[in-house]
Amino acid sequence: MPENKKPYTLAVDEKATPVMVYTLTSLSWGDLVTKELVRVRTWLRTTMAPLYLSLYEARVLPIGGAGAARPWILSEFHVPTSQVIAFHLLPPASELLEQDPEEPNRKAEPVTALVGLFRFDGLVRMAARSNLGTYVDITRETFIPLYEVEVSHPATPSLGTMRVPYALVRQEAALMAARS
Repeated sequence: MPENKKPYTLAVDEKATPVMVYTLTSLSWGDLVTKELVRVRTWLRTTMAPLYLSLYEARVLPIGGAGAARPWILSEFHVPTSQVIAFHLLPPASELLEQDPEEPNRKAEPVTALVGLFRFDGLVRMAARSNLGTYVDITRETFIPLYEVEVSHPATPSLGTMRVPYALVRQEAALMAARS
């Protein structure tokens, strides 16, 4: 395969978006091919979410093993969406945020979401009269959106911290704590 040849060919109505996918056993990143009109950062919150996220030019870092692992390099990697515990665009990729920070009767509350071995410090948007306990009790969405997020892996500080404007965390996998 030539040096700059991609392992996929985009149709005229498709795009490739670099994303990061978290599971209980790995951290993966690569290009996700979708239709041009798909808002990738919110795709998993829709009824159009795929059964598998197919990453191209993927890097897969096993998590939780002994020692410092090196990522596997795979031309094509398919992750069952049911195993995704968190998801976000890989910086510097970006899409416009759909939320208006000045939306009436809404507030942004600082939270920490412990998702598998990862820590997501960010903001969750909720009703102005709500609190985190009520929010997690009544929310029925598969993925909770977080804003202005710092992602870390406390057991492996050498991975550093990544800052992203928006991330999704699987509600049933997230242990949520209020931050002050």
